[in-house]
Amino acid sequence: MSVLKRLTEPKSLDSMSPLGAVLVYGGLILWSMVVLFPLYWIAITSLKLPIHVSAGPVYLPFVDFLPDLHAWRYIFVDLGNDTLRPYLNSIVVALVSTALAMLIGSMAAYSLSRLEFAPRLASILLFLLLGAVMIVAVAGFGVPWWIAAVVALALFLLLARAAGRTMRASLGNGDILFWIISQRILPPVVAALPIYVMFQTVGLLDTRTALIATYTTVNLPIVVWLMYDFFVTIPKDLEESASLDGASRFAIFFGIVLPLARPGLVATGLLVLILAWNEYLLALFLSSANAQTMPVLVAAQNATRGPQWWYMSVLILLMILPVIFLTLLLQRFIAKGMLLGAVKG
Repeated sequence: MSVLKRLTEPKSLDSMSPLGAVLVYGGLILWSMVVLFPLYWIAITSLKLPIHVSAGPVYLPFVDFLPDLHAWRYIFVDLGNDTLRPYLNSIVVALVSTALAMLIGSMAAYSLSRLEFAPRLASILLFLLLGAVMIVAVAGFGVPWWIAAVVALALFLLLARAAGRTMRASLGNGDILFWIISQRILPPVVAALPIYVMFQTVGLLDTRTALIATYTTVNLPIVVWLMYDFFVTIPKDLEESASLDGASRFAIFFGIVLPLARPGLVATGLLVLILAWNEYLLALFLSSANAQTMPVLVAAQNATRGPQWWYMSVLILLMILPVIFLTLLLQRFIAKGMLLGAVKG
């Protein structure tokens, strides 16, 4: 009985019992092995010859098989620029689109957390109607897109006030937030073809600009939705005091609000960066050679002879290492994000 008591009772309030420690750390070690095994499998597959991959599962280098760098040599030497160009494209597109999404989305989320909006339903319906007419004019009648856009904007400015007087129903901030996040719920494949046609019409197909604009638009709802929750936890007293001292709204936003929301910015930015870095469907539609990104290059290794797993493994390792490094570098800010609501004025 005394042995069981020593095993199950902790020595102090801030420690675990020996049996509890064994169970907890054993579970953590087991789960870590489950999580890390796919990374280990990718790493050893990148060191295998095709015959070793086809022969069946072999796990231990120098025991089950002799490691070889032929896949790494093919990716870095034989392909050369064909690997470097997609990698640089992924870096530029992911970083720039993430920065734009965070800037625009943070300002939108801040305005929704501080200001009350009441857009008229009639104006929204008029905007959608004129947008549809503009698309029909460009796609069906060959009208230049910039002329159609100018005419549609002019008609909207002229008719919006009259339409608003006729229908007085309006939306609130909650409706706007729901509409914003609903854009992310929409499957990307539904919008892929219209986006393709749009960029083909304006001559931006297979460019970094097209990918940056698309990724920014697609990830904006996530930024607005997440940053809104961070901004509403920041006390308004600090902003009101700064406003009494003569600070402008932009000075308050960039000088006070964003520094206080830094953990939220880092956590949200990292999530958006990962989504942009791993985006495949939109990159497949909007790029071919010049703007090809790493996910498309990885998928291209599925050749007529079957998946080239050894080449895929090298490319996957090149893709995940920067994300792992950023996560380890910024994890302290992510942890602080959970404590952002504790800030008091």
